[in-house]
Amino acid sequence: MKAAGEKAAVLIEALPYFKAFDRKFVVVKLGGSAMEDPAVFKSVVTDVVFLEQAGMWPVLVHGGGPRITAAMEKAGIESVFVEGRRVTDEATMEIVHRVLIDEISFAVCRAIEGADGKAIPLNGRGSNFLRCEKLRLKERPDLDLGYVGEITAVDAELCARLSEGSVIPVVAPVARGPDNRLYNVNADSAAWKVASELKAEKIVFLSNVDGVMSDLKDPSSVLSTMGMDEAERLIREKVITGGMIPKVQACLSALKGGVRKAHIINALTPHAMLLEIFTDKGIGTEIRA
Repeated sequence: MKAAGEKAAVLIEALPYFKAFDRKFVVVKLGGSAMEDPAVFKSVVTDVVFLEQAGMWPVLVHGGGPRITAAMEKAGIESVFVEGRRVTDEATMEIVHRVLIDEISFAVCRAIEGADGKAIPLNGRGSNFLRCEKLRLKERPDLDLGYVGEITAVDAELCARLSEGSVIPVVAPVARGPDNRLYNVNADSAAWKVASELKAEKIVFLSNVDGVMSDLKDPSSVLSTMGMDEAERLIREKVITGGMIPKVQACLSALKGGVRKAHIINALTPHAMLLEIFTDKGIGTEIRA
């Protein structure tokens, strides 16, 4: 009876969140270990389907850098990165959109359907869902990265219509440019831009750490919640370092674009997304607008 009571308490705790987030967009950025570990991937997909069944409108944005690199190596093409961006010539772009759309998006949609959900891939190849312009680095404006883009427009109406029909959009960061060519887009950038255009309630970045920590040597020092000013201060003071910087910066960009809350959580924790969204304490780091 005690266990049953505890389960009932969890449901009661989640009830206000069900009401508050009904028919609200939640953008989930999936990447890294969350895609490579079958058990973690299954847990994430189950959570996304749960969000849809609970009345929310999840949109799943995924990356695929390691798989693109592996496919390029197999094809005898060297990967070149500048400022964290993959230099993308025509041959590389062929591999990029094949891996991201035909392999990863397809696998994610199939997994969602296997969890009794409905999903459809969205990108700039099969539709004009993502539009972009050629990316120029502010620090090196004369450098040509090739077919690397920066999102300029998202078809929010298409996303809303799919979500109304209980279909989960699965977004690959491949956009169409003004020259009608396909461009490779950074997945974190694509995620925050999609969330901003949708005026999403939340954006959730799945990581392999528990969140933003005040002391990298102390796993218990995860900061449960913070405002934008504090997040920017922690970057300046080098408390937030390494790979966490672009994730926090993406969160800040989303918040400045109209998203209400951003979350960084550990995908390796089973059902971390549900614990973060539907419980009072949460389990990762929440950054508020």
